[in-house]
Amino acid sequence: MSQALKRVASRIPGWLRHKAHAFAGNTSGSAAILAALMFPVVIGGMGLGAETGYWYFKQRELQHAADLAAHAAGTRKRAGDSGAELREAALEIAEKAGFSSASGTLAVNVPPVAGRYQGSADAVEVVLTFNTPRLLSSIFSSDPVTMGAGAVTLVRGGQQACVLALSPSDSGAVTMAGSTTVNLNGCDLASNSLASNSVEMSGSASLSAGCVYAVGEIVETTRLTLTECAAVKEYAPVTADPYANVPEPQPSDVPCDGRTRLNDETATPTFMYQSSVPAMHFCDGLRVTGTVVFEPGLYIISGGEFWANGNAAVIQGAGVTFFLASTATARLNGTAALNLTAPTTGPYSGLVFFGDRSGTGLEHQVNGTSGSIVQGAVYFPASHVSFSGNSRTSGGSGCTQVIGFTIELTGNSSLRSTCELSGTRTALANRFVRIVE
Repeated sequence: MSQALKRVASRIPGWLRHKAHAFAGNTSGSAAILAALMFPVVIGGMGLGAETGYWYFKQRELQHAADLAAHAAGTRKRAGDSGAELREAALEIAEKAGFSSASGTLAVNVPPVAGRYQGSADAVEVVLTFNTPRLLSSIFSSDPVTMGAGAVTLVRGGQQACVLALSPSDSGAVTMAGSTTVNLNGCDLASNSLASNSVEMSGSASLSAGCVYAVGEIVETTRLTLTECAAVKEYAPVTADPYANVPEPQPSDVPCDGRTRLNDETATPTFMYQSSVPAMHFCDGLRVTGTVVFEPGLYIISGGEFWANGNAAVIQGAGVTFFLASTATARLNGTAALNLTAPTTGPYSGLVFFGDRSGTGLEHQVNGTSGSIVQGAVYFPASHVSFSGNSRTSGGSGCTQVIGFTIELTGNSSLRSTCELSGTRTALANRFVRIVE
C-alpha cells in the first residue's frame, strides 16, 4: 500500500474499518443467490401442479357430461328412437353440462363397441373426447391435452302391453265407455299421451288388466281390476312402438287385381313381392260377402274400404297380413266372423292388420262375433282404431295386440298375451334406464 493510501486509511475510524472487514468476509449471500436461482423452478412446479389439477377437474367434468349424455340417449332409446335422434339428445345434454363440440367429439354407439355390454342391443354407449390447450406445460409440448370419457346405459325391465296408444298428446288416447267389458289376460294397457285423461273409463265400462300405464293421467272407475300392480301408474315413461322399423309395402310394386268384391271364394296371391312374400293388391277397396278364405300372403288394399258386414260374412286366413294403404280404412262391422292369424316369419311377422303411417285422421273398425279370433297385431300407428264387438282370442291361450295412434275399446273384448310362437314383437311398458359403466 502506498504511503498516501496508508495515510487515508489511518484517518478512517476504527469502528468503520471493523464493519468493512466483516462485510468482506461474509458468505451468507450465497443462500440468496441460490434462492433467486430456485424461485423459477419452485414457481414452475407449483404452476404445473395447478395445471395438472385443472386437467383432473376437466376430466371429471367431461365424465359427468358423458354420464348425463348416455342417460339422455338411453331415455330416447327407451321411447323407440334410434340413430341421429340418440346423438341429438346426447349432444344437447352434454353441451348443457359444459361439453363443447367445437373442441371435442361425441360418438353414440348402439350397441357398445367395447366393455361388458359390447354387442348388447339394449345398451347405449356415449364416448366424449375434449382438447384443452396447455398453459405452463406448453414449454414441453405445443400439442393440446386430449381427454376422453365414456358411459354406458342399459334399458331394462318392462311389462308386456297388449294395448298401446301411440299419440303423445290426445285426450282419451285409450277410451272405454258404455257397457264395454275388456279382459287383458297376462298383459297390460299403456298410453303415451300426456293428457290429463290419457286413459279414460266412463259409464259402466269394466277393465281387467295386469296394470295400466300412462305418460299423463288416468281417469278410472271402480270397475277397474288390476292383477299385477296395486294402483295405476301415471307419469310413466313412453312405451316404444315395437313395429316402428317394419317397412311399409309399396302398393305400386304389386299389380292391381281389378276386383272390388269377393264372395264365397278363396283368394290366392300369386305375385311374388319382396322377400318372396306372395302378394295381392286390391286397388279400390274390397267388400267381402259370404265365406272368403285368404291364403297365406300379403294383401294390399289401397283406397276405399276393407268392408265386411252381416251374418253371412266370414273372413278366414292363416299367415295373412292386410296392409291398408293411403286412405283405405277397415270396416269389419256387425256380426261378421273373423278367424285371422298373422304370419310367424318374414318381414310382416306378427302383423294381421297394418295401417299406413301416413294415414293420419283415419278411423278403422275391427269388430266380430263372439267366436271371432284375431291372432297377431292390429297395428294402425297413425290412425284411430275401434276394437269392438266381441273380438277375442281363442280358448285359454292366444296372442292379440291392439296398437294405434288412439284406441277405443267397446263391446266385449278378451286379449291374451301368449305370444311366444306368434311372431309378434313385444311392447314393453314401464322400462327403466340405468348407467352401468
